[in-house]
Amino acid sequence: MKGRIHSYQSMGTLDGPGVRFVVFMQGCKLRCGYCHNPDTWKMGEGLEISPEEVLERALRYRNYFGSEGGITVSGGEALLQAEFVAELFTLCREAGIHTALDTSGSVWNEGVKRLLSVTDLVLLDIKMTDEEGYQKYIGCSLKEVLFFLDELQSRKIDTWVRQVIVPGLNDTRENIERLNRLIAGHTCVKRVELLPFRKLCKEKYERMELLFPFGRYPEGTAKQVSELQKQVVLPR
Repeated sequence: MKGRIHSYQSMGTLDGPGVRFVVFMQGCKLRCGYCHNPDTWKMGEGLEISPEEVLERALRYRNYFGSEGGITVSGGEALLQAEFVAELFTLCREAGIHTALDTSGSVWNEGVKRLLSVTDLVLLDIKMTDEEGYQKYIGCSLKEVLFFLDELQSRKIDTWVRQVIVPGLNDTRENIERLNRLIAGHTCVKRVELLPFRKLCKEKYERMELLFPFGRYPEGTAKQVSELQKQVVLPR
Protein backbone atom coordinates (compact mmCIF):
# COMPACT_ATOMS: atom_id res chain seq x y z
CA MET A 1 0.00 0.00 0.00
CA LYS A 2 1.20 3.49 -0.87
CA GLY A 3 0.08 6.91 0.29
CA ARG A 4 0.73 10.45 -0.88
CA ILE A 5 2.64 12.56 1.68
CA HIS A 6 3.12 16.31 1.42
CA SER A 7 5.74 16.72 4.16
CA TYR A 8 6.90 15.83 7.66
CA GLN A 9 7.64 17.70 10.86
CA SER A 10 10.12 15.78 12.94
CA MET A 11 9.43 17.17 16.43
CA GLY A 12 6.11 18.97 16.56
CA THR A 13 4.81 20.31 19.86
CA LEU A 14 1.44 21.75 18.77
CA ASP A 15 -0.20 18.68 17.26
CA GLY A 16 -1.25 16.59 20.23
CA PRO A 17 0.32 15.60 23.55
CA GLY A 18 4.07 15.58 24.00
CA VAL A 19 6.56 15.67 21.14
CA ARG A 20 5.09 14.42 17.87
CA PHE A 21 6.32 13.19 14.51
CA VAL A 22 3.80 14.90 12.23
CA VAL A 23 2.85 13.54 8.80
CA PHE A 24 1.07 15.95 6.45
CA MET A 25 -1.00 14.03 3.91
CA GLN A 26 -1.54 15.30 0.37
CA GLY A 27 -5.04 16.15 -0.83
CA CYS A 28 -8.03 18.04 0.59
CA LYS A 29 -11.56 18.61 -0.67
CA LEU A 30 -12.19 21.66 1.53
CA ARG A 31 -11.20 25.26 0.83
CA CYS A 32 -11.03 26.85 4.27
CA GLY A 33 -10.64 30.61 4.16
CA TYR A 34 -7.63 30.53 6.49
CA CYS A 35 -5.93 27.37 5.16
CA HIS A 36 -2.16 27.53 5.71
CA ASN A 37 -1.36 24.73 3.29
CA PRO A 38 -2.93 25.36 -0.13
CA ASP A 39 -0.09 23.31 -1.60
CA THR A 40 -1.68 20.22 -0.02
CA TRP A 41 -4.99 20.58 -1.86
CA LYS A 42 -4.33 18.63 -5.06
CA MET A 43 -4.75 14.87 -4.97
CA GLY A 44 -2.15 12.75 -6.70
CA GLU A 45 0.80 14.99 -5.87
CA GLY A 46 3.38 14.62 -3.10
CA LEU A 47 5.76 11.84 -2.17
CA GLU A 48 4.47 8.30 -2.72
CA ILE A 49 5.48 6.17 0.23
CA SER A 50 4.49 3.06 2.19
CA PRO A 51 3.24 2.97 5.81
CA GLU A 52 6.35 0.98 6.75
CA GLU A 53 8.60 3.72 5.40
CA VAL A 54 6.74 6.40 7.35
CA LEU A 55 7.04 4.40 10.56
CA GLU A 56 10.75 3.88 9.92
CA ARG A 57 11.23 7.66 9.66
CA ALA A 58 9.19 8.27 12.81
CA LEU A 59 11.16 5.74 14.84
CA ARG A 60 14.28 7.86 14.41
CA TYR A 61 12.70 10.37 16.79
CA ARG A 62 11.15 7.96 19.27
CA ASN A 63 13.63 8.91 22.00
CA TYR A 64 12.09 12.40 21.99
CA PHE A 65 8.48 11.24 22.38
CA GLY A 66 8.67 10.65 26.11
CA SER A 67 5.64 9.13 27.81
CA GLU A 68 3.07 11.30 25.97
CA GLY A 69 4.40 11.85 22.44
CA GLY A 70 3.92 9.86 19.27
CA ILE A 71 2.75 10.26 15.67
CA THR A 72 0.16 12.74 14.40
CA VAL A 73 -1.25 12.50 10.88
CA SER A 74 -2.59 15.78 9.52
CA GLY A 75 -3.16 17.27 6.09
CA GLY A 76 -4.47 18.18 3.71
CA GLU A 77 -7.20 15.85 4.90
CA ALA A 78 -5.99 12.53 6.27
CA LEU A 79 -9.43 10.91 5.91
CA LEU A 80 -9.10 11.01 2.11
CA GLN A 81 -6.36 8.39 2.50
CA ALA A 82 -7.96 6.58 5.41
CA GLU A 83 -6.85 3.08 4.42
CA PHE A 84 -3.24 4.17 4.27
CA VAL A 85 -3.40 5.97 7.62
CA ALA A 86 -5.17 2.97 9.18
CA GLU A 87 -2.32 0.73 8.06
CA LEU A 88 0.23 3.19 9.48
CA PHE A 89 -1.63 3.44 12.80
CA THR A 90 -1.88 -0.34 13.00
CA LEU A 91 1.90 -0.53 12.72
CA CYS A 92 2.23 2.20 15.35
CA ARG A 93 -0.04 0.34 17.74
CA GLU A 94 2.05 -2.79 17.30
CA ALA A 95 5.15 -0.70 18.07
CA GLY A 96 3.56 0.89 21.14
CA ILE A 97 3.44 4.40 19.63
CA HIS A 98 0.59 6.78 20.48
CA THR A 99 -1.41 7.94 17.45
CA ALA A 100 -3.32 11.17 16.81
CA LEU A 101 -5.50 12.04 13.84
CA ASP A 102 -5.88 15.73 12.91
CA THR A 103 -9.00 16.07 10.78
CA SER A 104 -11.93 18.19 9.68
CA GLY A 105 -14.25 15.23 10.23
CA SER A 106 -15.89 15.76 6.82
CA VAL A 107 -15.43 12.26 5.37
CA TRP A 108 -17.19 9.04 6.37
CA ASN A 109 -16.77 5.60 4.82
CA GLU A 110 -15.61 2.08 5.67
CA GLY A 111 -11.96 3.13 5.52
CA VAL A 112 -12.58 5.85 8.09
CA LYS A 113 -14.31 3.35 10.37
CA ARG A 114 -11.26 1.10 10.22
CA LEU A 115 -8.95 4.06 10.86
CA LEU A 116 -10.83 5.10 13.99
CA SER A 117 -10.52 1.56 15.35
CA VAL A 118 -6.74 2.06 15.61
CA THR A 119 -6.69 5.77 16.57
CA ASP A 120 -5.82 6.84 20.12
CA LEU A 121 -6.70 10.55 19.87
CA VAL A 122 -8.59 12.73 17.39
CA LEU A 123 -7.86 16.43 16.94
CA LEU A 124 -11.18 17.57 15.47
CA ASP A 125 -11.38 20.97 13.83
CA ILE A 126 -14.83 22.44 14.32
CA LYS A 127 -14.06 25.35 12.06
CA MET A 128 -17.32 27.28 12.38
CA THR A 129 -20.34 26.92 14.64
CA ASP A 130 -23.18 27.39 12.15
CA GLU A 131 -24.14 25.93 8.78
CA GLU A 132 -23.89 29.27 7.01
CA GLY A 133 -20.29 29.71 8.09
CA TYR A 134 -19.37 26.21 6.89
CA GLN A 135 -20.98 26.70 3.50
CA LYS A 136 -19.49 30.16 2.97
CA TYR A 137 -15.96 29.76 4.34
CA ILE A 138 -15.15 26.03 4.55
CA GLY A 139 -16.77 24.01 1.78
CA CYS A 140 -18.71 21.28 3.57
CA SER A 141 -21.64 20.94 5.95
CA LEU A 142 -21.52 21.32 9.71
CA LYS A 143 -23.82 18.29 9.80
CA GLU A 144 -20.99 16.09 8.49
CA VAL A 145 -18.69 17.25 11.27
CA LEU A 146 -21.29 16.77 13.99
CA PHE A 147 -22.01 13.26 12.66
CA PHE A 148 -18.29 12.52 12.93
CA LEU A 149 -18.24 13.88 16.49
CA ASP A 150 -21.17 11.62 17.38
CA GLU A 151 -19.22 8.65 16.01
CA LEU A 152 -16.21 9.59 18.14
CA GLN A 153 -18.50 9.68 21.15
CA SER A 154 -20.03 6.29 20.40
CA ARG A 155 -16.54 4.81 19.97
CA LYS A 156 -15.26 6.54 23.14
CA ILE A 157 -12.25 8.01 21.32
CA ASP A 158 -10.51 10.80 23.21
CA THR A 159 -11.00 14.04 21.29
CA TRP A 160 -9.52 17.51 21.32
CA VAL A 161 -11.73 20.06 19.59
CA ARG A 162 -9.90 22.94 17.96
CA GLN A 163 -11.05 26.18 16.36
CA VAL A 164 -9.16 29.08 14.80
CA ILE A 165 -10.38 32.43 16.12
CA VAL A 166 -10.55 35.10 13.40
CA PRO A 167 -11.07 38.69 14.61
CA GLY A 168 -14.16 40.17 13.05
CA LEU A 169 -15.57 36.77 12.13
CA ASN A 170 -15.91 34.38 15.07
CA ASP A 171 -14.22 36.15 17.98
CA THR A 172 -17.45 36.55 19.94
CA ARG A 173 -19.06 35.20 23.06
CA GLU A 174 -21.98 34.05 20.90
CA ASN A 175 -19.67 31.87 18.83
CA ILE A 176 -18.22 30.19 21.91
CA GLU A 177 -21.70 29.66 23.32
CA ARG A 178 -22.68 27.89 20.09
CA LEU A 179 -19.51 25.80 20.27
CA ASN A 180 -20.36 24.82 23.84
CA ARG A 181 -23.81 23.69 22.70
CA LEU A 182 -22.36 21.67 19.81
CA ILE A 183 -20.04 19.67 22.04
CA ALA A 184 -22.42 19.37 25.00
CA GLY A 185 -23.00 15.74 25.98
CA HIS A 186 -19.92 14.54 24.11
CA THR A 187 -17.80 13.37 27.01
CA CYS A 188 -15.18 12.13 24.54
CA VAL A 189 -14.10 15.78 24.25
CA LYS A 190 -11.27 16.16 26.73
CA ARG A 191 -9.95 19.53 25.60
CA VAL A 192 -10.98 22.53 23.52
CA GLU A 193 -8.18 24.58 21.99
CA LEU A 194 -8.86 28.01 20.55
CA LEU A 195 -6.09 29.13 18.21
CA PRO A 196 -5.31 32.68 17.03
CA PHE A 197 -5.65 33.37 13.31
CA ARG A 198 -2.27 33.88 11.63
CA LYS A 199 -1.29 35.04 8.13
CA LEU A 200 2.14 33.43 7.83
CA CYS A 201 0.84 31.60 4.76
CA LYS A 202 0.16 34.78 2.76
CA GLU A 203 3.45 34.58 0.85
CA LYS A 204 2.68 30.97 -0.09
CA TYR A 205 -0.61 32.07 -1.66
CA GLU A 206 1.21 34.81 -3.56
CA ARG A 207 3.81 32.36 -4.88
CA MET A 208 1.02 30.05 -6.04
CA GLU A 209 -0.86 33.02 -7.56
CA LEU A 210 -3.87 32.32 -5.38
CA LEU A 211 -6.09 34.74 -3.52
CA PHE A 212 -5.81 34.39 0.26
CA PRO A 213 -9.53 34.54 1.20
CA PHE A 214 -8.99 35.71 4.77
CA GLY A 215 -6.25 38.19 3.95
CA ARG A 216 -8.62 41.02 4.83
CA TYR A 217 -8.94 39.93 8.46
CA PRO A 218 -6.43 41.01 11.15
CA GLU A 219 -4.39 38.42 13.00
CA GLY A 220 -5.64 37.22 16.36
CA THR A 221 -3.91 37.94 19.64
CA ALA A 222 -3.10 35.73 22.59
CA LYS A 223 -5.20 37.99 24.82
CA GLN A 224 -8.28 37.68 22.60
CA VAL A 225 -8.02 33.92 22.54
CA SER A 226 -7.34 33.70 26.26
CA GLU A 227 -10.50 35.65 27.10
CA LEU A 228 -12.62 33.46 24.85
CA GLN A 229 -10.98 30.29 26.18
CA LYS A 230 -12.32 31.15 29.63
CA GLN A 231 -15.87 30.84 28.26
CA VAL A 232 -15.40 27.28 26.98
CA VAL A 233 -17.35 24.64 28.90
CA LEU A 234 -16.10 21.06 28.64
CA PRO A 235 -18.77 18.34 28.51
CA ARG A 236 -19.32 16.31 31.67
